[in-house]
Amino acid sequence: MKVDFKHIQAAHCENGVTTNLLKHIGVDQITEPLAFGIGSGLFYVYLPFLKINNGPAIAFRTMPGLIFKRTCKALDIPVVRKTFSSKENAKKFLDAMIFKHQPVGCQVGVYHLSYFPKQYRFHFNAHNIIVYGKENESYLVSDPVMENVTCLTEYELERVRFAKGALAPKGQIYFPKENTVVTDMQISKAIRSGINRNVRDMIRIPGPIAGVSGIKYTGNKIKKWRTKLGLETAKLYLAQLVRMQEEIGTGGGGFRFIYAAFLQEAYRYIPNGQLLEISTLFTQSGDMWRNSAVQAAGIYKGRLSEQNDFDIMADYLFEIAELEKKAFTELSKIKW
Repeated sequence: MKVDFKHIQAAHCENGVTTNLLKHIGVDQITEPLAFGIGSGLFYVYLPFLKINNGPAIAFRTMPGLIFKRTCKALDIPVVRKTFSSKENAKKFLDAMIFKHQPVGCQVGVYHLSYFPKQYRFHFNAHNIIVYGKENESYLVSDPVMENVTCLTEYELERVRFAKGALAPKGQIYFPKENTVVTDMQISKAIRSGINRNVRDMIRIPGPIAGVSGIKYTGNKIKKWRTKLGLETAKLYLAQLVRMQEEIGTGGGGFRFIYAAFLQEAYRYIPNGQLLEISTLFTQSGDMWRNSAVQAAGIYKGRLSEQNDFDIMADYLFEIAELEKKAFTELSKIKW
């Protein structure tokens, strides 16, 4: 059983799954940047009380699943989403969808993905792939971050669909319920909605740990890590920051580059020159995140170890916070 499915590579998994699934049902306008922006994917949060790989949870994007959910809702596309307590029921449902020639998105764990290079396999359970067929007892897989399609055995797919730990996927499956036609007017409306929500999430969300406040909060923590935690633990925490940024976050603050591309593509539907001007601020932010990762890597690898080196790392985050605050404030002033 095999669906006539076109694999399109993407920078990030959920953006790619969203784009691939929507193009499959006829939403020809959709691109990865549009999916990311309409879904208000850009975010930042520091969760010291939640540990992943022995370090604090840090995210550069919104919660897994929200990009697909928000994008489809904004475009009036009904979706099906299911989780399972039974592995047997999860397999039966997946096989039934494949029999109906319905490609499906699946949330999976990264650690046991056999086609991933070993250096990229670690305990992270919010990766997204598309299963679009089955041949010789193996499932056909479109993983958007891979150049070509691949496959997983029944055992391998079950193992990653039911990975344990934080953000356990619980066999989650999701897909658009039906083929649909989306107009450019709908895209325009969805862009405005996505931008307004991202403005809220980055500069108006309460509390110190999320949005631009969360970036500044993390900088303040970094200044204290060496003294409070000791050098070795502080190095591990910085490694966690880089891992979440570089390996989960598409590399070098890649979500900021994607958001800049979103604003540039949005200009086609909403020809306001401010969108192009503000997009350059997000490109600058992406560059600064990349530079901060180089600084953090120098500390982790032992080339840098003094308190001043941690202060420089923190200063990068303070500067980024101010830049992103400026960018989102400018977006909030646009008259639609």
